[in-house]
Amino acid sequence: MASPDPDAPKNSTVHDPKVFEYHNPAGGWGALKAVGKHLLHSRSAAANARSLFKLNQPDGFDCPGCAWGDPAHGSSFEFCENGVKAVTWEATSKRVTRKFFAQHSVSELKTWDDYRLEDQGRLVEPMRYNADTDHYEPIDWDAALDLLAAELKALPTPDDAIFYTSGKAGNESAYVFQLLTRLYGTNNLPDCSNMCHEASGVALGEALGTGKGSVRLEDFEHAEAIFVFGQNPGTNHPRMLGTLREAAERGATIVSFNPLRERGLEKFADPQKPLEMLHNGSHRISSHYFCPKLGGDMAVVRGMAKALFERDAAGENVLDHAFMAAHTAELDGYRALVEATAWETLETQSGLSRAEMEEAAALYARSRATIICWAMGITQHVHSVPTVREIVNLLLLCGNLGKLGAGTSPVRGHSNVQGDRTMGIFEKPSDALLDALEARYGKPMPRKHGVDSVAAVQAMRDAPGKVFIGLAGNFTRAISDSRVTEAAMARCRMTAFISTKLNRSHLVTGKDALILPCLGRTEVDRNKAGKPQLITVEDSMSMVHGSAGINRPVDKALPSEITILTGLAERLLGSEVVDWAAMREDYDVIRDHIEAVIPGFENFNERVREPRGFWLVNPAFELTFPTPSGKAEFSTAALPGQVMHQQMTTREGGWLTLQTMRSHDQYNTTVYGYNDRYRGIENGRQVIFLNAADIDRLGFEAGQWVDLIGESSDGIERRVDGFKIVAYDTPEGCAAAYYPETNPLIPLDHKGDKSHTPASKSIAIRLQASARIA
Repeated sequence: MASPDPDAPKNSTVHDPKVFEYHNPAGGWGALKAVGKHLLHSRSAAANARSLFKLNQPDGFDCPGCAWGDPAHGSSFEFCENGVKAVTWEATSKRVTRKFFAQHSVSELKTWDDYRLEDQGRLVEPMRYNADTDHYEPIDWDAALDLLAAELKALPTPDDAIFYTSGKAGNESAYVFQLLTRLYGTNNLPDCSNMCHEASGVALGEALGTGKGSVRLEDFEHAEAIFVFGQNPGTNHPRMLGTLREAAERGATIVSFNPLRERGLEKFADPQKPLEMLHNGSHRISSHYFCPKLGGDMAVVRGMAKALFERDAAGENVLDHAFMAAHTAELDGYRALVEATAWETLETQSGLSRAEMEEAAALYARSRATIICWAMGITQHVHSVPTVREIVNLLLLCGNLGKLGAGTSPVRGHSNVQGDRTMGIFEKPSDALLDALEARYGKPMPRKHGVDSVAAVQAMRDAPGKVFIGLAGNFTRAISDSRVTEAAMARCRMTAFISTKLNRSHLVTGKDALILPCLGRTEVDRNKAGKPQLITVEDSMSMVHGSAGINRPVDKALPSEITILTGLAERLLGSEVVDWAAMREDYDVIRDHIEAVIPGFENFNERVREPRGFWLVNPAFELTFPTPSGKAEFSTAALPGQVMHQQMTTREGGWLTLQTMRSHDQYNTTVYGYNDRYRGIENGRQVIFLNAADIDRLGFEAGQWVDLIGESSDGIERRVDGFKIVAYDTPEGCAAAYYPETNPLIPLDHKGDKSHTPASKSIAIRLQASARIA
């Protein structure tokens, strides 16, 4: 058993964060120092340093972190600081063995924070929870899979089982998982997309007929302007900073919209440029930076459209009328709606002035090829779907689809979250997918839609006795309303998690519980004959490429995800319909199945072995739109009557709008440390970022400890205690804090219209002085 880091505080609730001014650029020497720190902390520094030369390379493995694309003309160093964290976190020499579980009860482990739990190291053998002793105990693999299959068979209906997937799973695992699930008889396939970019998929599907972004990585080399909405690439997609910097260096206009001033959107020092590093130089990223209020982005974009329509009415040549006449529908309705919207309404909701929106519109009109990028700052609001539709409207006005250097770019999070959806991980499958599965396997597929992530919690809460299976991820820390979620999961008859590291979800057990450890992305996966296996992933730009680990497995008996899934499928379904053993022995067989079912994967095994893989062509790029009209459709959705920050101004008691976000030492729910370098936070995570005027207005002081109180109109108390106030450059009325610590504040029903994504960027909170003594 690995002992905890002696320098780390034992629990996040006793940290006293240090707050400092960070003046340096993103990247630079700070990134290099962090790389060295995390290499050493892994206790496998030399081996992990060698691994980095194979990270995001054609003959290596795909980063377990973000889904940013790999350039066709890549360098020998296609990794970033957070990619190093992801690799070293997985490829640590620390181990979690049966001795560890014998020493620590589940009740004790629940008191540990997320960093300390995962920092114990890699899981190496299957474990079963013993409710009588409150400890996980060893179980052999056959017994574990027999038990799980028996529990699934014993359910009254397959719809009492929930099969959750994280974007860390590769295409082959995802395909096997959804096939197992549907042959079993349910579409209960919630995934992490439900909690991040679901609004993008819904909105793009409505507007363009395809729920994916239309740009490729090379489009960034030709864009004259790049607009970035609700995204912090310096922390969440650091390799994107290199792409943005290259665009800025050649003169592209980069315009950022974010309620927080984020250093990665301001300036970047490239650690791969020796002269720049030697002279402590950097290059600016954004040429223009606007700070709308939380939830105000739809009004910002509509304000830009209003400015364009006004210039068009004055006879200026700013719109592409020929493009719109040939390729779009509903323009007249949209124009009438925009022109009828008052500037005062747009200013109040957006938090920007008319002059700022007109300036942004002028920058957009000047460009002949524009990409618009966005992330969870756009997709995690109640009105996220119409906001993404509004972004598409803006692109259509100037013909920014179907040409080099232009288009939609929703920047996905986890490395294969988009690929999982392509493989059929979706609770609402299309008839085309189900028809293809039936044709391939000769069995009827369930047609009833399943549960998404929020509905899965509701199902576990309202009807006990479910079986929950998690393929990677940390479900209870990713979803909203943490205490409600954990109480719901505890009502299950069984929970089972296929994982590489210990996390909080393993401690929220049903009546019975299993931890099923598996190989990681960095490790060599060999079949019984000793042949190395290849998996594939799909990045944010719809490039599908191979990934093959290079490290020795942390334990010789550790199976792959596919070995676990096919072993379960054999016990649950038999092998008459699918030869699961053949899939397990050669992943090329799985790819043959994918080729037969999923469009765009012709000659899959051949094409994925080409350097950098192949592109799944987006119809919108070819100006083909599988919509009811056959054209790209303008949205005529009304602005929200009031977004959250407007609602808070009429409440008594000093309410604010909170957004949850990652720290720099974090990726999704994985916490790599207690620092947030770019925002000036060291040795702690329980901080709340506030505008200085709000601190004064509410009668607090920077550095004071406060408790955060959320909505409780449904009778459920929602609060988190002991957060240190940090004065920060963010609009008045808007606050920010890290998740998962603040997820308990988000009511389960506070979710996006149509997308059902937790509205994690617009949470009503108030503050009260904390009884905590620092």
